[in-house]
Amino acid sequence: MEQEFDSTSIPRLVLRLGVPSMAAQFFNILYSIVDRIFVGNIPGDGSLALAAIGICAPLITAVTAFATMVGIGGSSYMSICMGRRDRETAQRTINNALLMLILISAGVMAVIFGLKRPLLYLLGCSDAMYPFADKYLTIYLSGTFASLCGLGMNQFILAQGHAKQGMVSVVIGALCNVALDPLFIYVFHMGIAGAAAATVVSQILSLLFVVYTLQRKDMPIRGGFGGYSRKIVRTILTIGAMPFVITVFDNMILILLNMQLRRYGGAELGDTYIACSAVVQSFMVMVGCPGQGITSGCGTLFSYHYGAGNYRKIMQCFQYVFFLCLTYVLVLMVVSRTAVEPFVRLFLSDPGQRKLAADFIGKYTIGLPGVAVQFALVDGMTAMGKVKEAIPMSLFRKSLYVVCVFVLPLVTTLENIFYVETISDIVGSVFTTIIFFTVMKKRLRRELSGQSCS
Repeated sequence: MEQEFDSTSIPRLVLRLGVPSMAAQFFNILYSIVDRIFVGNIPGDGSLALAAIGICAPLITAVTAFATMVGIGGSSYMSICMGRRDRETAQRTINNALLMLILISAGVMAVIFGLKRPLLYLLGCSDAMYPFADKYLTIYLSGTFASLCGLGMNQFILAQGHAKQGMVSVVIGALCNVALDPLFIYVFHMGIAGAAAATVVSQILSLLFVVYTLQRKDMPIRGGFGGYSRKIVRTILTIGAMPFVITVFDNMILILLNMQLRRYGGAELGDTYIACSAVVQSFMVMVGCPGQGITSGCGTLFSYHYGAGNYRKIMQCFQYVFFLCLTYVLVLMVVSRTAVEPFVRLFLSDPGQRKLAADFIGKYTIGLPGVAVQFALVDGMTAMGKVKEAIPMSLFRKSLYVVCVFVLPLVTTLENIFYVETISDIVGSVFTTIIFFTVMKKRLRRELSGQSCS
């Protein structure tokens, strides 16, 4: 690993690590999108069941945020240790991360099962939606251990330069989900419960592959037990706090969006708008997950070269990760303008709802190029453990989203609330760019100025 990262050019490494990770996330989004496609087409109750999944989505994502916290925090610190040639601490880091994921899985399941009903209603669930949301969430939570451990430990595969193996772990689960969804939902007549069961089985298979891969002889740092340290745990949590906070914040703002749709749309129109919002968020998953796949795959480059004190290569990482992210989001932006109707048709059968969802996607995605700025700069700083510097850049954008969610319904029609993402993306990216080049870049140069590689 060390020899490859030191001798191979940054553009080649970004492609080698970023593209497979991006492709893996394409398959990963099948977990949610395929569920919604099959559920949305259930005869009779499809639209209501789809809205129920949309209600559960923020809570499910909040659960997986713990995997992101430990996975990115632990793998980033492990890569920093590898850059410093400290293999002993790198091994202890992966061991500590595994134990953390096991304990967190048990705690999260206990808390959410105990508060399930009030949480669903807090998220905007109606009485008509509740039976569907309750079934889906109950079964999905039974797979929390497989979900958190599989997602979290997969980051350690990516961090050691094995992007293809990390991709395969995701592909296995996604393809299994695609195969089992129609079987469970339609053949076994399980309905929305079948969608959740298919996801749980798929997550278990992904976890088994991750465990197998981390025990292979060609893996530089293997997963295991022992060497536990409070200091390492604190470091993992400190670095992982950034992606965790942002993921939770993302879910909070989606909850607020659904609450505003419910409040201003009323009972009937609110259900329709929330169902359309679920389709909008399905499209945004296609933007966010693969984009974060790029930064997850390339995060080890930032961490490793920061540990090695190589300022020049860190700046190259920022540059080429941004170009790769920008290329990807521009493709999605074109799709949102030219081919969104077929996408919407996968989820909704009602022509009126299809038209609304397509219109909402158009409003939501005007500022997508700004997302590439956030991916490259914020995630790159996070991978180097620069959490205090990264958080303000990201929270500014999220806070602007919250303000717009409350303000827009007061000054314009409810349909225009879907401009919230566009406004926050454009203004947030400008803010992030200014702060990075006027403050953060100079600090990083000064910090590494004494290193021979700088």
